[in-house]
Amino acid sequence: MRFKTAKGEIAVNVPDRASLETIVRQKFQQKQGFSLATLNLDHLVKMAKSTAYYKVYQAQDYVVADGNPIVWMSRLAAKPVDLIPGSEMVLPLARWASEEGRTVALFGSSQNALEAAADDLRRHVPSLQIVCLIAPSFGFDVNSETAIKYLTQIESSGASLCFVALGAPKQETFAIHGRTHAPSVGFASIGAGLDFLAGTQVRAPVWVQKIACEWLWRLLESPARMWRRYLSCFAILPHHFVQSLAQRWRA
Repeated sequence: MRFKTAKGEIAVNVPDRASLETIVRQKFQQKQGFSLATLNLDHLVKMAKSTAYYKVYQAQDYVVADGNPIVWMSRLAAKPVDLIPGSEMVLPLARWASEEGRTVALFGSSQNALEAAADDLRRHVPSLQIVCLIAPSFGFDVNSETAIKYLTQIESSGASLCFVALGAPKQETFAIHGRTHAPSVGFASIGAGLDFLAGTQVRAPVWVQKIACEWLWRLLESPARMWRRYLSCFAILPHHFVQSLAQRWRA
């Protein structure tokens, strides 16, 4: 499934969780790094405004659908993909790493949140080895020498998987730098996934998620922070729905 932006096209190239598991396990077995991004409408908005971010997304090895509108448009285009939110992939990814005998690093958020998230991960996956926790300071620049030092530290820790919780566009940019400076590590950009595990952020109840209203939950919780984001997301929906129909007609 492809989405057209003002800068070019972005493809969701991993259609479902089973495909993602196969790919990730193979990478662990081959001791090869990768970068995994989770596409949503906010990312499409940011890409339309930023050539740099578009190029970062183009450089990702794997992209999954994180957001119901992405899934709905894929079905409209007759190229269906499953919903795979980044926050819901933390535990499965950690479990696959543990089962393949690989270790994990946590990067982003705050030190207290990372420690709490690490404890929660160990409760769910007792055999998991977490070898590196790094909470960068406020205002951390992902294009700086400090970022390279962090990546070198992650590589030296022996971690095969690093959860990156910086938010877009920082996390995807950091992951791409990781492909150069920590080539044996898989980088998964998971947004607030670690904060959800730590309990420092509360996700919408399951029933809200099931009726595809998690966006409304977040808007009501943080209206001052979220209203502009969702307004921008709604503004691009007509264009992408038309593009999805065009893909269906061409097919």
